[in-house]
Amino acid sequence: MNEYGLKAKDATVASLGLKNVSAAYWNLNPSELVEETIILGQGVLSDSGALAIDTGEFTGRSPKDKFIVCDEKTKDSVWWGDVNYKFDPAKFDILYNRVTAYLSGKDIYVRDTYACADPKYRLNVRVVTEYPWSNLFANNLFLRPTKEETLHFAAEWTIICAPGFNADPEIDGTRQHNFAILNMTRKVILIGGTGYTGEIKKGIFSLLNYILPHEKGVLSMHCSANIGKDGDTAIFFGLSGTGKTTLSADPNRGLIGDDEHGWSDTGIFNFEGGCYAKCVDLSKEKEPEIFEAVKFGALLENINFCDGGTTVDYTNISKTENTRVAYPINHISNAVEPSVGGIPRNIFFLTCDAYGVLPPISKLTAGQAMYHFISGYTAKVAGTEVGVTEPTLTFSACFGKVFLPLHPTKYAELLGEKLKKNKVNVWLVNTGWSGGAYGEGKRMKLSYTRSMITAALNGSLEKVKFETLPVFGLSVPTACPDVPAEILNPRNTWKNKDAYDMKAQQLASSFVKNFEQYAKAANEEILAAAPKVAERV
Repeated sequence: MNEYGLKAKDATVASLGLKNVSAAYWNLNPSELVEETIILGQGVLSDSGALAIDTGEFTGRSPKDKFIVCDEKTKDSVWWGDVNYKFDPAKFDILYNRVTAYLSGKDIYVRDTYACADPKYRLNVRVVTEYPWSNLFANNLFLRPTKEETLHFAAEWTIICAPGFNADPEIDGTRQHNFAILNMTRKVILIGGTGYTGEIKKGIFSLLNYILPHEKGVLSMHCSANIGKDGDTAIFFGLSGTGKTTLSADPNRGLIGDDEHGWSDTGIFNFEGGCYAKCVDLSKEKEPEIFEAVKFGALLENINFCDGGTTVDYTNISKTENTRVAYPINHISNAVEPSVGGIPRNIFFLTCDAYGVLPPISKLTAGQAMYHFISGYTAKVAGTEVGVTEPTLTFSACFGKVFLPLHPTKYAELLGEKLKKNKVNVWLVNTGWSGGAYGEGKRMKLSYTRSMITAALNGSLEKVKFETLPVFGLSVPTACPDVPAEILNPRNTWKNKDAYDMKAQQLASSFVKNFEQYAKAANEEILAAAPKVAERV
């Protein structure tokens, strides 16, 4: 690099308050970052070529330690409460200076990257990290500018990630020593006290969940997306355990992205340039695409090796159940680049209903779609989390409540507008139980679920009759190719029909109770889509 280029980069680092760092390494390639990590003793290569590291004390996000600076820009627009905690602007400035002072005398790694595959909404982000493997994560998960683009890169946002810096709650105003703070005015995301790389990823997602709907009229979504050979786009929403990754990974369709997308007036686009997949029990047989993606350049987190070797033991979760692998999207053979698609024709809300009440597939009206979008329902069953011994109801607004800076109704109403304008089909798909609740009935066969989704995608369901079920008012097909007709109406699968009716009322009551927190901000169309609860419940 010429002298001017070096001076410009030094000036850029200094402008961030990082005036006395030992060295700043810019845009190192994956090979260089892997080498740096190994030299520092912070990671090892697995036999597949992927770099394996441990994130330290934190092996997952810490939602209660995620803050947004409350100032003139955010005080009246952010949905303050149990997922968005206020942080004082003056405290942020002090903490920022303490973090940059901590990095003095250290090597840092700087990466120019961006979010949003649609050029119209591109967000240039500069990521400054204490550790080389954190920088590799940013390279894998975000979109990668060309070498020429980096020469003239102008960052709009900056992430500073210093896992080795521990905050003092009394001085810094944090809850404990770790933190992830968004400052919308200074356009900075400040992370410290945690090495868990997901804080970097979800910091940008939370940011986009604010600026895109609030300032651009773009719906931000926590979902996967794929595209058919004729250009038809499909979106899959779903919480953990519902089958989102499995069902969106279709060898006959191109993968747009597995987690975060925006929906503009012209189509959808991936926020990211990579995938951050869970890898507990990963195998070539179960998830061949992900398994083959774990190669050189990928970053494995908190895994264990088989005894005496470098082969990953994906069944060993002694460090955490949240073992992960981060890799560029081009590690997936059927990935679409650029990661964009047209207006979706079909949207799938995936739920694992352990109570056996919801039908395996039903078509939603716009009002019902908004209601179920805000509800974000599924049920955790035994074995999905430590301490879960029986089905547990879970509601997560917009299928990602913890990442929503705005009130959930804002996203739902924007969804409703787009559904009506574009005449999109919305399907509620139950991948959970049929013929009875968990422990009595059986889980829906994956082959049946795939057949129902295929029928929705290819238009087969448009040719059959539908019936409307009581309580939830869902419209259910009376026939579907390659699926037994008797399972389409869930009540028909129960031996004891009265037991089904009672369980349906119980689930409906849970929906209504959960929705009370959003009801005041919801419009009449959304409220009218609530399930009907009998007075005796």
